[in-house]
Amino acid sequence: MDTAITDMPHTPELTPRGGTSLHLWQLISPALPIGAYSYSGGLEYAVEAGWADSRDGVSAWVGTQLREVLSRLDVPVLARLHAACTADDAEAIDYWNGVLRASRESAELEAEDLHLGSALIRLLIDLDVDRARPYAERRTGFATAFALAATHWGIGLGEAAEGYLWAWCENQVAAAVKLVPLGQTDGQRLMLGFIDDIRAAVALGLSLDEESIGASAPGVAMASALHESQYTRLFRS
Repeated sequence: MDTAITDMPHTPELTPRGGTSLHLWQLISPALPIGAYSYSGGLEYAVEAGWADSRDGVSAWVGTQLREVLSRLDVPVLARLHAACTADDAEAIDYWNGVLRASRESAELEAEDLHLGSALIRLLIDLDVDRARPYAERRTGFATAFALAATHWGIGLGEAAEGYLWAWCENQVAAAVKLVPLGQTDGQRLMLGFIDDIRAAVALGLSLDEESIGASAPGVAMASALHESQYTRLFRS
């Protein structure tokens, strides 16, 4: 007997969350043309110095920053930028953008943040995100541009924060694969290992009050500063 057309499985429509998740995947994709691949965030010097020259070393280098720095600085500031962008509060956006910029501990780390932020703003403008236009001529950091994009596309704060940290980890791991070097499978093992750290970092960061925001990573600051005069470099300084 022929199978009736009505017996074909039903294809459900995308839910609103599914639609916003697709926008998040676009925002954190390695194919996003903002030049994140050209920076190592101090990792290149750390590998050269023997601080993170193995898979375990990279795991400790990246995982410690997730747990002790991004969880206490980037995530809670991103939360406030997300709220400010949702409310279209330009004063609050400028304030928290400045807080995060002032917290970058070397010229290289600040330059990386501003380069990625301005590149994402330009891309958003090209994608007809008009609310990004006022930030084209400002010193806009990456988290600010990320929050603008997330709120424009209706991406919730929790998902946005997880995506922000995932993209940061993925860039660090991609750099480590080239620098250590590591195999692609080792890179994927590292990413799997960071999943719990990302979840914990988001949970902690979203729970902090304003007086608790702030973190310092002297080793990362030293590595990024020393990277500027490193004899051979693959990554931008």
